[in-house]
Amino acid sequence: MRKIFVFGLVALLNLLYLSGQEKIKWIGIKEALILSQKEPRKIIIDVYTDWCGWCKVMDRTTFMDTNIIKYINENFYAVKFNAEQKEDITLGDKTYKYVPSGTRGYHELAAVLLNGKLGYPSTVVIDEKAAIIDIRAGYLKPSVFDTILNFYGGNHHNTTTLTEFTKSYVSPAMDPQ
Repeated sequence: MRKIFVFGLVALLNLLYLSGQEKIKWIGIKEALILSQKEPRKIIIDVYTDWCGWCKVMDRTTFMDTNIIKYINENFYAVKFNAEQKEDITLGDKTYKYVPSGTRGYHELAAVLLNGKLGYPSTVVIDEKAAIIDIRAGYLKPSVFDTILNFYGGNHHNTTTLTEFTKSYVSPAMDPQ
């Protein structure tokens, strides 16, 4: 009986800790573009699908790292974009639609964001002028993702390469074991 009580107490404390933990403030792409015009910031876009296993791993690891959460919320507008969503999105005078294809389809905006290379997860970095400055395909463990965030968030991309930046930057993010 005592073991059950201790297990229940630990589970409750974990739940309370996680519910109080800060999270990334995900917004829609239209909102991010509007906010970036008012208060310029880069936009980070997580392009995912519901069936993507590595997308779920990124959600559980990379996007739960406290260093990453804090840095994104302070320096970026964060967008989570389902590459297979069926809702139309109008940006400016262009409307992007869902395109049925085989058993699944894709959203035209995902194809534009990923330069036609639909792979998930993918991370897109957009600058303050709404230009795509980086596209990263695949799962990014926390330390790699944090390095990319700091490279672009600190505007180091204006003066050096990511390879050079990586030589001197030590990420505080914790990679899963």
